[in-house]
Parts: sequence; structure tokens; C-alpha cells
Amino acid sequence: MKKYTYSAKRSDNKEKWYVVDAEGQVMGRLASMIAARIRGKFNPMYTPHTDTGDWIVVINADKVVLTGNKLKDKFYHRHSGYMGGLTSTSAGDLLKKRPEDVLRFAVRGMLPKNRLGRDLNKKLHVYSGSEHPHAAQNPDVLKIEL
Repeated sequence: MKKYTYSAKRSDNKEKWYVVDAEGQVMGRLASMIAARIRGKFNPMYTPHTDTGDWIVVINADKVVLTGNKLKDKFYHRHSGYMGGLTSTSAGDLLKKRPEDVLRFAVRGMLPKNRLGRDLNKKLHVYSGSEHPHAAQNPDVLKIEL
């Protein structure tokens, strides 16, 4: 009798919604915990090639902490596609202008670089204030102690 390893399907996953408060949390450590939760690594049915993760809503993203000199030394780059079209923004400027993007870029960098990663990235919702429009999903509070 042959025994086969069980491979989870997306329909087998019972997805949950969680709210994470980013106030006072270190950005990189918080992003790695969020990425692992979105990927499904805390799920006993974790399968690397399947979406077995949960939905995450992050509030107070404007109060996340960057350690060291990252506010002035870390840069985010984008290119328009034209000659000389490289634009760089420091982490401090981006945190003032669009604080949600700092955490969103950190989590996106920790997800796979393929179709699965693009789908998993849609399961993250980041808001700079303490309010969010996902109350209908009844999200549980996820305590991240780092």
C-alpha cells in the first residue's frame, strides 16, 4: 500500500482575517511576521505552492519604527522607463508622504516573486490611521510581540 503526501488546495484553507496594530513595532520584524502569516506558514496544512494563508489588516502604519539611520539612508527607487527616469525617495520622506507604502514594500519583498506572490500580496491591507473598512469580516486581533 502506497502512502502519499497530502497536498493542500486553496479550497481546503479556512481563511481568517486578522488586525495588526503597527504602533511602536519595528518595521522589518513586523513585516516578516506578516509575510509568514500571509504565506500560511503558521497553518498546519502549509503547502509552498498553494495559498494557505490568512488576510491581514494593518492599522497605524504611520507609527511604525525604523531603526538605525534608515530614515535617511534607505531609499526606494522607481523608473519611468525613459532615459534618466530614475526617481529615488528616502524612507523618511515616504513615511511622511505615504506611510502605508513603507510597510507594503517591506512585506512584498518577503513574498515569492511569481504569480503566487502577486496573489498573496492582495491579502494585505495597510492603513495609516486606526480605522479600517473591514469590520464586516470580523477580524481577530493578532498580537505580535517582538
